[in-house]
Amino acid sequence: MNNQEIAGVLREIGEYLEMDDVPFKPRAYEKAAEVVSGMEEEVSEIYKKGGIRAIEEIPEVGISIAEKIEELIKTGKLKYYEQLKKKTPVDFPSFVGLEGLGPKSIKKLYKKLGIKNIKDLEKAAESGKIRKLEGFGKKSEEKILAGLKFVNRSKGRFLLGEALPLSETVKERLSSLAEVKKIIIAGSIRRRRDTVGDMDILVTSDNPKPIMDRFISLPEVARVLARGETKSSVKFKGGIDADLRIVKDSSYGAALNYFTGSKSHNVALRRIAMKEGWKLNEYGLFDKKGKQIAGKNEEELYKAFGMDYIEPELRENTGEIEAARAGKLPKLIRYGDLQGDLQVQTEWTDGTASIEEMAVRAAKLGLKYIAITDHTKRLAMAKGLDEKRLHDQGKEIGRVNSLLKKKGVKLTVLKGAECDVLKDGSLDLKNEALAKLDVVGVAIHSYFNLPAAEQTKRLKKAMSSPHADIVFHPTGRLINKRAPYEIDMDEIIAHAKKTKTALEADALPERLDLSDEHVRKCVEAGVRLSIDSDAHALAHLEFLPYGIAQARRGWAKKKDIVNAWPLEKMLNLLK
Repeated sequence: MNNQEIAGVLREIGEYLEMDDVPFKPRAYEKAAEVVSGMEEEVSEIYKKGGIRAIEEIPEVGISIAEKIEELIKTGKLKYYEQLKKKTPVDFPSFVGLEGLGPKSIKKLYKKLGIKNIKDLEKAAESGKIRKLEGFGKKSEEKILAGLKFVNRSKGRFLLGEALPLSETVKERLSSLAEVKKIIIAGSIRRRRDTVGDMDILVTSDNPKPIMDRFISLPEVARVLARGETKSSVKFKGGIDADLRIVKDSSYGAALNYFTGSKSHNVALRRIAMKEGWKLNEYGLFDKKGKQIAGKNEEELYKAFGMDYIEPELRENTGEIEAARAGKLPKLIRYGDLQGDLQVQTEWTDGTASIEEMAVRAAKLGLKYIAITDHTKRLAMAKGLDEKRLHDQGKEIGRVNSLLKKKGVKLTVLKGAECDVLKDGSLDLKNEALAKLDVVGVAIHSYFNLPAAEQTKRLKKAMSSPHADIVFHPTGRLINKRAPYEIDMDEIIAHAKKTKTALEADALPERLDLSDEHVRKCVEAGVRLSIDSDAHALAHLEFLPYGIAQARRGWAKKKDIVNAWPLEKMLNLLK
């Protein structure tokens, strides 16, 4: 079993235990799951090297959980987990995305109405049975129905953070074949959409058969959907469908452009070709006599149209074609441009690593500074910091900076906080405490259901604080899990400009908040952005490229991003 599968089982065990009011253990399993899911090295490999003792050395994993992980690795099953499922046969993963339905509520629905999964829930809600239950009522039922509508809209879409690593694994496996000349992942993965429907893989080769044989027999494949000489389709174990196409060298660029999309971008290009009397398809660009004009690579294709090369992230037919013809495409922020990360959580609250560990890892990734922005006291569940603990953390940050300097690690740790926005828009820490910090992020973590006007007023008040440097994850969305709260983003962007508050492009794959649309509005309004990992574990620091991708899709340039600049300049760009 891989890390995500092991973490999924541990998470579910915690939910079953919480359902039965078992003290302490649910949180222990939840924390272990968080650590395992954020690890770079596969736990199965750690076990191979050092056995159960090596598993016990993983943070938050004690002997009891280590024994269960060992059983999962050795057998692919866990007797304890199966017993819990048998006792209360509820499909927890199917309820993901339904806000307000915790394990205890789910147990009540099972006990009273026999609801085991999301389909049962939908039937009960639509028939009005849930509102009759004690502790639920009409509003709860309406909220569940709204959540179901959101979940149904998200069906069949996978997070970029799930699809991209899988695509890179597949690419690596196929690249090892001598018969593969060129290989690239196309489609919405290449465009770095926040969610993707499937995976498109393009290969050039003179001998397709060995490649097709390898593709359909990859260990990640759950089912072969079709097998052909130049195209095969499979379904991977995680549920995503993938197509592999073998194309000729002469058509590689045209095929790559066609299968990268977007559909509307491609339609616009074909219309331009038709006006010239040309024909554009996945095989190339052809003149009136059928002679190929371009198609061997994408650059010559766009050149034939009299355009500058258009980066894949921009291909959504939202003005990029006109800009490319006029030579006015933005010089997008590059994937290596960030110098710092301004939202990092540690074990002081709900993170899994120490300040020093986060700093050392960030330095290895090439960053020059990070801001430690642990949660503040309003978030008691996350062990939020009050003024005294924040002061103590500041001393620890000073100690870590001295230690890093002695070790020759060229990275500065900044004092910060992810300050909670209260219902009335005030912040949950005193101004005197905030004034001593280098970076203050403000964030909404509660009262998501306020009317748009009230939510907007609330956030604007928080942004008006002289200490609020950045709004973290400004719309509160969790992709495929929770819709954004209702808020007037145009008004928020205008207020950000007025108050010189930066807005964050949160790189956590399940957030990617701001959306690309809102990033572009910020860029057009001259509002500064920050791109942050929202890291809660060491491996999460590597999420930054997802945030950069989102910024690129929003036409952002290096000058738009505060943490793409050296430390001193970055600090001067903040309030």
